[in-house]
Amino acid sequence: MAAGRPDRSGAFRRARRPAGPARAGHPGPAGDGVTGEIEVLRAGALTTVQDLGRPGWAHLGVPRSGALDLAALRLANRLVGNPERAAGLEITLTGCELRLTRATTVAVTGAEVPVTAGARPGDTGRPLTVPAGTVLRIGPARHGVRSWLAVAGGIDVPPVLGSRATDTLSGLGPPPLRDGDRLPLGAPLGGPAPVDLTVPERPAAELHLTLLAGPREDWFTPTALDRLLGTAYTVSPVSNRVGARLAGAALPRAVAGELPSEGIVLGAVQVPADGQPLIFLADHPTTGGYPVVGVVADVTPLAQARPGTTVRFHGPQR
Repeated sequence: MAAGRPDRSGAFRRARRPAGPARAGHPGPAGDGVTGEIEVLRAGALTTVQDLGRPGWAHLGVPRSGALDLAALRLANRLVGNPERAAGLEITLTGCELRLTRATTVAVTGAEVPVTAGARPGDTGRPLTVPAGTVLRIGPARHGVRSWLAVAGGIDVPPVLGSRATDTLSGLGPPPLRDGDRLPLGAPLGGPAPVDLTVPERPAAELHLTLLAGPREDWFTPTALDRLLGTAYTVSPVSNRVGARLAGAALPRAVAGELPSEGIVLGAVQVPADGQPLIFLADHPTTGGYPVVGVVADVTPLAQARPGTTVRFHGPQR
Protein backbone atom coordinates (compact mmCIF):
# COMPACT_ATOMS: atom_id res chain seq x y z
CA MET A 1 0.00 0.00 0.00
CA ALA A 2 2.93 2.32 0.46
CA ALA A 3 3.35 4.75 -2.39
CA GLY A 4 6.64 5.41 -4.13
CA ARG A 5 8.40 8.74 -3.61
CA PRO A 6 7.04 11.35 -6.03
CA ASP A 7 9.31 12.79 -8.69
CA ARG A 8 11.50 15.63 -7.45
CA SER A 9 12.12 17.31 -10.77
CA GLY A 10 14.36 20.30 -11.07
CA ALA A 11 11.43 22.34 -12.37
CA PHE A 12 9.52 21.84 -9.15
CA ARG A 13 12.46 22.56 -6.90
CA ARG A 14 13.11 25.81 -8.79
CA ALA A 15 9.50 26.75 -8.18
CA ARG A 16 9.89 26.04 -4.50
CA ARG A 17 13.42 27.41 -4.17
CA PRO A 18 13.39 30.51 -6.37
CA ALA A 19 16.77 32.02 -7.12
CA GLY A 20 17.72 35.68 -6.91
CA PRO A 21 15.38 38.30 -5.47
CA ALA A 22 12.50 35.88 -4.80
CA ARG A 23 14.61 34.28 -2.07
CA ALA A 24 15.03 37.66 -0.45
CA GLY A 25 11.28 38.02 0.08
CA HIS A 26 10.13 39.47 -3.25
CA PRO A 27 7.43 37.97 -5.48
CA GLY A 28 8.59 34.79 -7.19
CA PRO A 29 7.23 32.09 -9.49
CA ALA A 30 4.90 30.67 -6.84
CA GLY A 31 2.71 33.77 -7.16
CA ASP A 32 2.58 37.47 -6.35
CA GLY A 33 2.90 38.39 -2.70
CA VAL A 34 5.54 35.87 -1.59
CA THR A 35 7.07 37.62 1.39
CA GLY A 36 9.10 34.95 3.14
CA GLU A 37 9.93 31.27 3.34
CA ILE A 38 9.84 28.25 5.57
CA GLU A 39 13.23 26.53 5.76
CA VAL A 40 12.92 22.85 6.64
CA LEU A 41 15.58 21.97 9.19
CA ARG A 42 14.11 18.56 10.12
CA ALA A 43 11.27 17.15 8.05
CA GLY A 44 10.32 14.32 10.42
CA ALA A 45 8.72 11.00 9.49
CA LEU A 46 6.26 12.45 6.96
CA THR A 47 5.44 16.13 6.55
CA THR A 48 3.41 17.19 3.54
CA VAL A 49 1.77 20.32 2.18
CA GLN A 50 -2.01 20.00 2.44
CA ASP A 51 -5.08 22.13 1.86
CA LEU A 52 -8.75 21.16 1.38
CA GLY A 53 -7.80 18.93 -1.55
CA ARG A 54 -8.86 18.65 -5.17
CA PRO A 55 -12.35 17.12 -5.30
CA GLY A 56 -14.07 16.61 -8.63
CA TRP A 57 -11.26 14.89 -10.57
CA ALA A 58 -12.00 11.22 -9.83
CA HIS A 59 -13.11 10.70 -13.44
CA LEU A 60 -9.48 11.41 -14.39
CA GLY A 61 -8.10 9.04 -11.76
CA VAL A 62 -7.24 11.81 -9.26
CA PRO A 63 -8.45 11.45 -5.64
CA ARG A 64 -9.35 14.34 -3.37
CA SER A 65 -6.21 14.20 -1.18
CA GLY A 66 -6.01 17.18 1.21
CA ALA A 67 -5.72 17.13 4.99
CA LEU A 68 -6.87 13.93 6.67
CA ASP A 69 -8.75 16.12 9.16
CA LEU A 70 -10.19 19.04 7.20
CA ALA A 71 -11.72 20.62 10.31
CA ALA A 72 -8.32 20.73 12.04
CA LEU A 73 -6.70 22.47 9.07
CA ARG A 74 -9.60 24.91 8.78
CA LEU A 75 -9.22 25.76 12.46
CA ALA A 76 -5.47 26.33 12.15
CA ASN A 77 -6.07 28.68 9.22
CA ARG A 78 -8.75 30.64 11.08
CA LEU A 79 -6.42 31.05 14.05
CA VAL A 80 -3.81 32.85 11.91
CA GLY A 81 -6.26 34.87 9.79
CA ASN A 82 -6.04 32.75 6.63
CA PRO A 83 -8.90 31.65 4.39
CA GLU A 84 -9.85 28.10 5.34
CA ARG A 85 -8.65 26.84 1.95
CA ALA A 86 -5.05 28.03 2.50
CA ALA A 87 -2.29 25.42 2.36
CA GLY A 88 -0.51 24.38 5.54
CA LEU A 89 1.61 21.44 6.69
CA GLU A 90 0.40 18.03 7.84
CA ILE A 91 2.97 16.67 10.30
CA THR A 92 3.08 12.97 11.17
CA LEU A 93 3.91 11.58 14.63
CA THR A 94 7.58 12.59 15.08
CA GLY A 95 7.20 16.36 14.59
CA CYS A 96 9.47 18.64 12.58
CA GLU A 97 11.74 21.68 12.89
CA LEU A 98 11.37 24.78 10.71
CA ARG A 99 12.88 28.24 10.40
CA LEU A 100 10.63 31.15 9.43
CA THR A 101 12.40 33.88 7.48
CA ARG A 102 9.81 36.57 8.22
CA ALA A 103 7.88 37.71 11.27
CA THR A 104 4.53 35.95 11.19
CA THR A 105 1.79 34.16 13.12
CA VAL A 106 1.54 30.37 13.28
CA ALA A 107 -0.92 27.90 14.79
CA VAL A 108 -0.78 24.13 15.34
CA THR A 109 -3.91 21.98 15.66
CA GLY A 110 -4.67 18.27 15.76
CA ALA A 111 -2.59 15.93 17.91
CA GLU A 112 -1.33 17.18 21.25
CA VAL A 113 2.31 18.11 20.63
CA PRO A 114 4.95 20.29 22.32
CA VAL A 115 5.48 23.56 20.41
CA THR A 116 8.40 25.95 20.91
CA ALA A 117 9.31 29.10 19.00
CA GLY A 118 12.98 29.70 19.76
CA ALA A 119 13.15 29.40 23.54
CA ARG A 120 9.49 30.36 24.01
CA PRO A 121 6.90 27.61 24.58
CA GLY A 122 3.67 27.61 22.61
CA ASP A 123 0.41 25.67 22.75
CA THR A 124 -1.55 23.46 20.42
CA GLY A 125 -4.65 25.32 19.31
CA ARG A 126 -3.34 28.81 20.04
CA PRO A 127 -2.03 31.48 17.62
CA LEU A 128 1.62 32.28 18.23
CA THR A 129 3.42 35.36 16.90
CA VAL A 130 7.05 34.70 15.99
CA PRO A 131 9.82 37.09 14.83
CA ALA A 132 11.83 36.64 11.65
CA GLY A 133 14.50 33.94 11.88
CA THR A 134 12.65 32.00 14.59
CA VAL A 135 13.16 28.23 14.72
CA LEU A 136 9.78 26.58 15.25
CA ARG A 137 9.97 23.13 16.81
CA ILE A 138 6.97 20.81 16.78
CA GLY A 139 7.71 17.80 18.92
CA PRO A 140 6.48 14.20 18.79
CA ALA A 141 2.76 13.63 19.30
CA ARG A 142 1.89 12.80 22.90
CA HIS A 143 -1.44 11.40 21.74
CA GLY A 144 -2.74 10.79 18.25
CA VAL A 145 -0.70 10.88 15.05
CA ARG A 146 -1.05 14.07 12.98
CA SER A 147 -0.81 17.82 13.49
CA TRP A 148 -1.57 20.69 11.12
CA LEU A 149 0.48 23.86 10.96
CA ALA A 150 -0.87 27.07 9.46
CA VAL A 151 1.29 30.13 8.78
CA ALA A 152 -0.21 33.56 8.09
CA GLY A 153 -0.40 33.93 4.30
CA GLY A 154 -0.37 30.19 3.67
CA ILE A 155 2.18 28.09 1.81
CA ASP A 156 2.38 29.43 -1.73
CA VAL A 157 3.65 26.48 -3.78
CA PRO A 158 2.17 26.22 -7.30
CA PRO A 159 -1.31 24.63 -7.35
CA VAL A 160 -1.98 21.50 -9.39
CA LEU A 161 -5.58 20.99 -10.56
CA GLY A 162 -6.63 23.79 -8.25
CA SER A 163 -4.96 22.47 -5.09
CA ARG A 164 -1.55 22.63 -3.40
CA ALA A 165 -2.10 19.29 -1.64
CA THR A 166 0.47 16.51 -1.74
CA ASP A 167 -0.99 13.28 -3.13
CA THR A 168 1.33 10.54 -1.86
CA LEU A 169 -0.13 7.91 -4.18
CA SER A 170 -0.01 9.67 -7.57
CA GLY A 171 2.76 12.19 -6.82
CA LEU A 172 0.63 15.21 -7.73
CA GLY A 173 1.44 18.39 -5.83
CA PRO A 174 4.64 19.08 -3.93
CA PRO A 175 6.62 16.03 -2.78
CA PRO A 176 6.87 15.15 0.92
CA LEU A 177 9.30 17.50 2.65
CA ARG A 178 12.98 16.73 3.09
CA ASP A 179 15.60 18.38 5.25
CA GLY A 180 16.84 21.52 3.49
CA ASP A 181 13.66 22.21 1.49
CA ARG A 182 12.32 25.77 1.33
CA LEU A 183 8.65 26.69 0.96
CA PRO A 184 7.45 30.15 -0.14
CA LEU A 185 4.85 31.96 1.95
CA GLY A 186 2.03 34.11 0.65
CA ALA A 187 1.12 37.59 1.86
CA PRO A 188 -1.02 37.63 5.05
CA LEU A 189 -4.64 38.62 4.44
CA GLY A 190 -5.78 39.30 7.99
CA GLY A 191 -4.81 39.31 11.64
CA PRO A 192 -4.92 36.30 13.98
CA ALA A 193 -8.24 35.19 15.41
CA PRO A 194 -9.37 36.90 18.64
CA VAL A 195 -9.24 33.69 20.68
CA ASP A 196 -7.11 32.75 23.65
CA LEU A 197 -7.00 28.98 23.32
CA THR A 198 -8.82 26.09 21.67
CA VAL A 199 -8.49 22.85 23.60
CA PRO A 200 -7.42 19.82 21.50
CA GLU A 201 -9.46 16.66 21.91
CA ARG A 202 -7.56 13.57 22.94
CA PRO A 203 -8.16 10.67 20.48
CA ALA A 204 -10.50 7.95 21.66
CA ALA A 205 -8.93 4.66 22.66
CA GLU A 206 -11.62 2.84 20.68
CA LEU A 207 -13.15 4.14 17.44
CA HIS A 208 -16.77 3.49 16.54
CA LEU A 209 -17.28 3.99 12.82
CA THR A 210 -20.64 4.13 11.05
CA LEU A 211 -20.67 1.67 8.15
CA LEU A 212 -22.98 2.07 5.17
CA ALA A 213 -23.72 -0.86 2.84
CA GLY A 214 -21.19 -1.21 0.03
CA PRO A 215 -21.76 -2.05 -3.64
CA ARG A 216 -20.41 -5.60 -3.20
CA GLU A 217 -21.93 -6.51 0.17
CA ASP A 218 -23.56 -9.52 -1.51
CA TRP A 219 -20.12 -10.91 -2.37
CA PHE A 220 -19.67 -11.81 1.32
CA THR A 221 -21.26 -14.49 3.47
CA PRO A 222 -23.66 -13.68 6.32
CA THR A 223 -20.87 -14.80 8.65
CA ALA A 224 -18.59 -12.14 7.19
CA LEU A 225 -21.13 -9.37 7.77
CA ASP A 226 -21.74 -10.58 11.33
CA ARG A 227 -17.99 -10.50 11.99
CA LEU A 228 -17.59 -7.05 10.48
CA LEU A 229 -20.29 -5.55 12.71
CA GLY A 230 -19.81 -7.76 15.75
CA THR A 231 -16.06 -8.03 16.37
CA ALA A 232 -13.25 -5.63 17.08
CA TYR A 233 -10.43 -4.84 14.65
CA THR A 234 -7.13 -3.06 15.26
CA VAL A 235 -5.30 -0.54 13.09
CA SER A 236 -2.28 -2.16 11.44
CA PRO A 237 1.17 -0.52 11.36
CA VAL A 238 0.97 -0.90 7.56
CA SER A 239 -1.30 2.15 7.25
CA ASN A 240 -0.77 5.58 5.70
CA ARG A 241 -2.58 8.43 3.94
CA VAL A 242 -3.80 6.01 1.27
CA GLY A 243 -5.64 3.74 3.68
CA ALA A 244 -5.93 2.26 7.15
CA ARG A 245 -5.36 -1.47 7.13
CA LEU A 246 -7.16 -3.39 9.85
CA ALA A 247 -6.30 -6.69 11.54
CA GLY A 248 -8.91 -9.02 12.98
CA ALA A 249 -11.45 -11.63 11.92
CA ALA A 250 -11.13 -12.45 8.22
CA LEU A 251 -14.21 -11.85 6.08
CA PRO A 252 -15.12 -14.94 4.00
CA ARG A 253 -16.55 -14.34 0.54
CA ALA A 254 -19.68 -15.88 -0.96
CA VAL A 255 -18.49 -15.09 -4.50
CA ALA A 256 -15.01 -16.32 -5.36
CA GLY A 257 -14.78 -14.95 -8.91
CA GLU A 258 -12.73 -12.05 -10.19
CA LEU A 259 -14.12 -8.52 -10.02
CA PRO A 260 -13.32 -5.97 -12.76
CA SER A 261 -11.91 -2.71 -11.43
CA GLU A 262 -14.63 -0.27 -10.37
CA GLY A 263 -14.84 3.11 -8.69
CA ILE A 264 -13.51 3.65 -5.16
CA VAL A 265 -14.66 6.48 -2.88
CA LEU A 266 -13.31 7.98 0.33
CA GLY A 267 -14.12 5.62 3.21
CA ALA A 268 -14.62 2.54 1.03
CA VAL A 269 -13.92 -0.68 2.96
CA GLN A 270 -12.18 -2.97 0.49
CA VAL A 271 -11.45 -6.59 1.32
CA PRO A 272 -8.31 -8.04 -0.36
CA ALA A 273 -7.64 -11.75 -0.77
CA ASP A 274 -6.50 -12.18 2.85
CA GLY A 275 -9.95 -11.17 4.11
CA GLN A 276 -8.65 -8.26 6.22
CA PRO A 277 -10.57 -4.99 5.64
CA LEU A 278 -8.86 -1.86 4.38
CA ILE A 279 -10.44 1.60 4.80
CA PHE A 280 -9.44 4.04 2.06
CA LEU A 281 -8.40 7.53 3.14
CA ALA A 282 -7.64 10.83 1.36
CA ASP A 283 -4.98 9.57 -1.09
CA HIS A 284 -6.97 6.48 -2.11
CA PRO A 285 -6.93 5.13 -5.67
CA THR A 286 -10.05 5.97 -7.66
CA THR A 287 -10.55 2.40 -8.92
CA GLY A 288 -9.90 -1.02 -7.43
CA GLY A 289 -10.46 -4.68 -8.16
CA TYR A 290 -11.22 -6.10 -4.72
CA PRO A 291 -14.86 -6.04 -3.54
CA VAL A 292 -16.04 -3.16 -1.34
CA VAL A 293 -18.17 -4.49 1.51
CA GLY A 294 -19.13 -1.09 2.94
CA VAL A 295 -18.32 2.61 3.16
CA VAL A 296 -17.37 4.43 6.38
CA ALA A 297 -19.52 7.54 6.75
CA ASP A 298 -16.73 9.66 8.33
CA VAL A 299 -13.06 8.63 8.23
CA THR A 300 -11.79 11.70 10.15
CA PRO A 301 -11.17 9.79 13.43
CA LEU A 302 -8.69 7.55 11.61
CA ALA A 303 -6.37 10.55 11.11
CA GLN A 304 -5.30 10.17 14.76
CA ALA A 305 -5.49 6.37 15.05
CA ARG A 306 -2.16 4.86 16.02
CA PRO A 307 -1.31 1.24 15.23
CA GLY A 308 -3.13 -0.99 17.69
CA THR A 309 -6.14 1.33 18.05
CA THR A 310 -9.38 -0.64 18.33
CA VAL A 311 -11.96 -0.10 15.59
CA ARG A 312 -15.59 -1.24 15.75
CA PHE A 313 -18.14 -0.87 12.98
CA HIS A 314 -21.86 -0.31 13.44
CA GLY A 315 -24.72 0.24 11.08
CA PRO A 316 -26.38 3.65 10.67
CA GLN A 317 -29.41 2.71 12.77
CA ARG A 318 -27.53 1.46 15.86
